[in-house]
Amino acid sequence: MPAGKAWLNSSSEIRLGYVPLIDCAPIAVAHEKGIFKRHGLDVHLSRELGWASVRDKLMFGNLDAAHSIAGIALALGLGIHQVRYEVAVPMVLSLHGNAITLSNEIKPSDVGTGGQFSKFLAHSWKKDRPFTLAATHRFSSHYALLKTWLQRHGIQNSNEVEIVFLPPPLMPRHLKAGQIDGYCVGEPWNSESILSGIGWCPATSADIARGHPEKVLVVAGDFVNENREATIRLCTALLESCELCQSPDFREEMIQILAKREYTGASQDVLRNSLGEWFNSGISRSSAANFHSFFGNDMNRPSVEKASWVLSSLRNADTIPDGTCGSLSRIFREDLYLAAQQAIVS
Repeated sequence: MPAGKAWLNSSSEIRLGYVPLIDCAPIAVAHEKGIFKRHGLDVHLSRELGWASVRDKLMFGNLDAAHSIAGIALALGLGIHQVRYEVAVPMVLSLHGNAITLSNEIKPSDVGTGGQFSKFLAHSWKKDRPFTLAATHRFSSHYALLKTWLQRHGIQNSNEVEIVFLPPPLMPRHLKAGQIDGYCVGEPWNSESILSGIGWCPATSADIARGHPEKVLVVAGDFVNENREATIRLCTALLESCELCQSPDFREEMIQILAKREYTGASQDVLRNSLGEWFNSGISRSSAANFHSFFGNDMNRPSVEKASWVLSSLRNADTIPDGTCGSLSRIFREDLYLAAQQAIVS
């Protein structure tokens, strides 16, 4: 089937993909609380294993929109690696929400929060393979954050650390099996390893890059062009859901929703570790107030500044060549976001 040609939907029916992470919460909550229906939308959710599936299904017309890492939108919209497909980002769904988890075989006293990592690799790493870390996708914030953390602590040479790519839900089992030594991923897959006693967290994404955009709503360009009003209503519904997700009074109900098998399937205790008051890193407890951000202070606006952060972070990670350029405002669509905001006001 040619890419982008499966547009059989009515203007109110939307096939919406998501990956089982805590930051799919705005989509899960909008579905479970009837917010989509209140906005006249017939939304069919599609749980995806990882970001490669999201990318491919958007390109080939199997999804109209998706909860996604922002890097996929830029990669498709700018035609990086000779694959170009028109997409729109009408809103940011969340900030932060990620962490780095290391195996308990690596002691906190060996590496600290990362400052002793280079020394540990040089003098204490004895396995007959490179120290291996996982990220979710080459165009993900997780990969960029992981590279930033490594560079910040003196790891510049890719020969010292190997980075592999795995779908988020598979990371804890690979860590437990000893096939990787750590990873950077979104919740609840850090807390899953921490609370089961197989890993600990030296840094959260808020520690590495405070205020960074995390997940976005990506909509296939053909769908936006043919269903602009439905796109705006989708954005309006998700803005309402994001505000609800940010409310401390709603967190326990949100945890119950996300614990359902169709969303994360994680235990409520695991979900509460980053959605509750305190985050247990495996070595200490700290406030979880800024671990996830879903709404407030214009954070949902898909500004060129947010797109620029994504682009520059991927350049820094050597994912995108320095010469890559294009119209970011053509992808990050503030006009759609402002129309959705206006619909809320009116």
